[in-house]
Amino acid sequence: MADELELKLDLTSEAAAAFEASALLPGDPDIAAQHSIYFDTPDQALSKAGLSLRIRRSGRKRIQTVKADGASAAGLFARSEWERPVSNDTPVLDDATPIRTMLGDAADAIGPAFEVRIERRSWIIEESGATIELVLDRGEAVAGERTSPICEIELELKTGQPAALFALARRINAVAPVRLGVQSKAERGYRLAAPVAKMVKAEPVTLGAGMTAAEAFRRIVQSCLRQFRLNEALLLTGRDAGALHQARVALRRLRSAFSIFKPVIGGNDPVPLREELRWLAGELGEARNLDVLLERAKPGALHDRIAAAREAAYSQVEAVLASARVRALMLDLAEWTASGDWLTAPDIADRRDQPARDFAVTALDRFRRKVKKDGRDLAKTDDEARHEVRKDAKKLRYASEFFAGLFERKREKRRQKKFLAALEALQDQLGALNDLATAPEVLEKLGLADDPGAGRLLVGGKRKALLEAAAEAHEDLIDIKRL
Repeated sequence: MADELELKLDLTSEAAAAFEASALLPGDPDIAAQHSIYFDTPDQALSKAGLSLRIRRSGRKRIQTVKADGASAAGLFARSEWERPVSNDTPVLDDATPIRTMLGDAADAIGPAFEVRIERRSWIIEESGATIELVLDRGEAVAGERTSPICEIELELKTGQPAALFALARRINAVAPVRLGVQSKAERGYRLAAPVAKMVKAEPVTLGAGMTAAEAFRRIVQSCLRQFRLNEALLLTGRDAGALHQARVALRRLRSAFSIFKPVIGGNDPVPLREELRWLAGELGEARNLDVLLERAKPGALHDRIAAAREAAYSQVEAVLASARVRALMLDLAEWTASGDWLTAPDIADRRDQPARDFAVTALDRFRRKVKKDGRDLAKTDDEARHEVRKDAKKLRYASEFFAGLFERKREKRRQKKFLAALEALQDQLGALNDLATAPEVLEKLGLADDPGAGRLLVGGKRKALLEAAAEAHEDLIDIKRL
């Protein structure tokens, strides 16, 4: 068994050609054609258990590999793996791997699930005192009649510090645009077997009872980056409102994580990165506002004008996402998470190393008190004050979702379910009120404020009912017992 640390980068075939033609590479590569068969049970029990099993054929050699997903997210893959040579394409499922221990008799149902066929080119690079294996893979994943192209670079650290991986990634990005990779080849294959996704919601964050607050923060940030990148990829190939919304949710979750964990990162809070996240969220905001208005507009001239503005806004979103600024931001965030100064600052060592569950209890109490205090007389406060309560409620919800894995006792899970349901109800009412408050500004910006149909979009008659519902939802939330 061995641990590995990789940084994965996605690129187009054109960028790959430009990269190979650059002066970054030290000479001719080693070239190998690889054919991998991935295995699982019909109900994907291996994948659900966090394991992958493949047999890879390169030349006459076959190697069986079992990988256990660890902190695989946001480009950085740190995990355990078990390898052994095999004589054919039938997996060897003995006690040398954790498969039978984890699956029991279900392991007998394991069979081929999908294939990955690639040409691999590899070099050894010396960078910033580190030795890095650079691999360029081109090919495809195949599941039945569906295929998914693969074009990616993997940087595996052999010796040296993780920062060297990012230094090399930036040198590559300067000659050939690359994006932070968040999918393993196994995941690409599994996605082929699933319905085509139009958007990707936040996945549960796996936090263990023995984690420190710093380890929990890193895992949460990586999860947010992963959600953003998966939806960004969908937005670059389509204009789905759900993908845009989930990309913005990922950015909000990420910004909330910085607020929630401020005691852990202390004076090492990366203000420039947070400002870049704010900028990016703002760039996606206009398109989202127009999506909301378009849902309300009835067919007719006003609907058509909003639809035209939406198309222009999505064109701007695509341009922003394709920019070097966004690509650099993702790399900067991943590097800061993996090796930033906050990880070694002595003045916050005690907070950084405290048990994640202890930190979670304190953080949840802090945000609950804030929502309770600021939400008093919710129906009588102004729009700006209600918007602040809405933002605090979001942070409380994200914190509750982030830390869910730390509260696994039966009573805790029951309370959490009730708490999240009540919090979601409050957010729905506050969100509807916020849409009412921002709609006039959006319509004014579009020059549509005087349109005869604009009044229907403001839904002014519902305001009183929404205010009453929001106040009631706030009371219901505060009545629920703490986790």
